[in-house]
Amino acid sequence: MVVSIRDVAREAGVSVGTVSNVLNKPDEVSADSIARVQAAIDKLGYVRNDAARRLRVGVSSTVGFVVLDGRNPFFNEVVRGAEDEASRHGIAILVGNTDEDPAREQLYLDLFEEQQVRGVLISPYGDITRRLERLRERQIPVVLVDRMNPEGRFSAVATDSVAGGRMAAEHLLAQGRRRLAFVGGPFDMRQVRDRLDGARWAVENADVAASLEVIATDALSVEEGVAAGRRILERPPGQRPDAVFAANDLVALGVLQSLSAGGSLLVPEQIALIGFDDISFAAAAAVPISSMQQPARAIGQTALRILLEEVGDPGLIPRQTVFRPELVARASTRPRP
Repeated sequence: MVVSIRDVAREAGVSVGTVSNVLNKPDEVSADSIARVQAAIDKLGYVRNDAARRLRVGVSSTVGFVVLDGRNPFFNEVVRGAEDEASRHGIAILVGNTDEDPAREQLYLDLFEEQQVRGVLISPYGDITRRLERLRERQIPVVLVDRMNPEGRFSAVATDSVAGGRMAAEHLLAQGRRRLAFVGGPFDMRQVRDRLDGARWAVENADVAASLEVIATDALSVEEGVAAGRRILERPPGQRPDAVFAANDLVALGVLQSLSAGGSLLVPEQIALIGFDDISFAAAAAVPISSMQQPARAIGQTALRILLEEVGDPGLIPRQTVFRPELVARASTRPRP
């Protein structure tokens, strides 16, 4: 038997309106009424029909969040930040992991549009401006996460990846490294391009003679980092880089795994290594990995807050919120002996 809101009201000894207020506007209801209604809900097993609620009040109680890589602990922390903020407003977050797959990205966007979610947070894979504009035309606001929008069409919350790439390369140069390698990809991801651009700027403007090569990967994963590390090991000693800047910490972990296998190459004695994101695994690695730290939870909280503001006022001008990364230096980039 399906339990209705009238059944809850009868069990709690209150009006249907009181039950509705407890569910939607609890700040307008006494603590005693909230307790009685909640007890009735628990006893009867009442489940709110969100579709019916949306028809009544004209707004969903859910927000869609499309993340680039659900295996990356960085995005898990971003989602937790958004969930922390959402819980303060009685909103649920529906998460879709694209795994860097454009087809899956479109699938989740279609689903969230069909569900008429309150808004969408997204860390996009490529340029999907036209698809996001269609959402906005349907009165579903969108905020980009971990990706800036230089054109200013959408609000965005991210870390300055160009500055992060520059700071990472400058740190390696300051440790006496001169033959740098950037390991990462694919390059149709804006974050990867920005981090490489920052590193190139640092090398080209350094006060010492230095070089930067690119070792491309197909994804930002541990497995791709392992493969890149093997390619480095296959080279003659004189042709290897003396420092690696990995596009994220998962790639850095893979590179470290390859270089350290069987004592092949010593990190940092022979090759220094730095990543990006500062996930917990970086600090816990066999050789703790230096990284460019992003304030993951603050990014998620800020993005959700901006999204709700745009829900309340669709006429707001899109804004770009940029956090500055911080260098976390660990054993993997100790100065050359």
